[in-house]
Amino acid sequence: MKTTLQSSPVSTAQDQLSAVVFDWAGTLLDFGSRAPMGAFVRLFEQFGITLSIEQARGPMGMAKWDHIRALGLLPDVATQWLARYGQPMSDADVDRLYEVFTPMNAAVVPDFSDFIPGALEVVAALRERGLKVGSTTGYNRPIMEVVSAIAARGGFVPDSLVCAGDLVTGRPTPLMMWRTFAELGICWPSTVVKVDDTEVGIEEGLNAGTWTVGVCVSGNAMGLSLADWQALSEEQQIARRTAAADKLYGAGAHYVVDSVADLLPVLDDIQQRLARGERLVSTLDDSTPTRNAVAIDAS
Repeated sequence: MKTTLQSSPVSTAQDQLSAVVFDWAGTLLDFGSRAPMGAFVRLFEQFGITLSIEQARGPMGMAKWDHIRALGLLPDVATQWLARYGQPMSDADVDRLYEVFTPMNAAVVPDFSDFIPGALEVVAALRERGLKVGSTTGYNRPIMEVVSAIAARGGFVPDSLVCAGDLVTGRPTPLMMWRTFAELGICWPSTVVKVDDTEVGIEEGLNAGTWTVGVCVSGNAMGLSLADWQALSEEQQIARRTAAADKLYGAGAHYVVDSVADLLPVLDDIQQRLARGERLVSTLDDSTPTRNAVAIDAS
């Protein structure tokens, strides 16, 4: 489903939040971001390579072609591939795996498309506040045709959807965010909040000059279903929450919450900071984007 804007007024005020841009899996739906994991494991198994769920999770948030290439560069995977095929994995090999992966992933996403508790209520509250709702994703357009149709039936249609593969490159570069700004009529990145469950998604927001909020319990950093999370003891939850939050803070997140259900108080705080004159200034240069690509300027 291609999202089309009817007419989006341009947001020019620098002291008012204008939009929230969400990731999808692990952020708005698919608690634990579990849909891609089994698909990656089965994909490599089909080519005679053993891959663990933990290994598969490592590059989460990247475009799926880039994700497959990153998995192929893992020492264990690279060794297996060389032993089986007699040469390192090439871009042509990645193309071949990607062609198999896309329908494989599209086939399983309907089983992992339940909204994360509180997601729809938060989106409704954002719209009541007059905020625009954008989205970027590491899924490509064919997979998102499946996911977004399910989401629409559940009551969620974003004002903008930018997918991996829509542009020449994706995360952690800011290009998908820049496309989102253009589609939403956003002039000032510092009036935008990026919400994501992956380190590379946080870096995407930082490189675009936005505020960033990581979600640590519902997403890839935790990797558990809601039932499995709730089954943990309090001590286990504290330990795993801390580890997941540390990953997102380590990527440069300005805030980290358990899930999207906890977002509104964070937005209130950001709005107060904007009203006091705080601004985010992107420090992205012409080199490869890095984490911590945003500095705060209160001038």
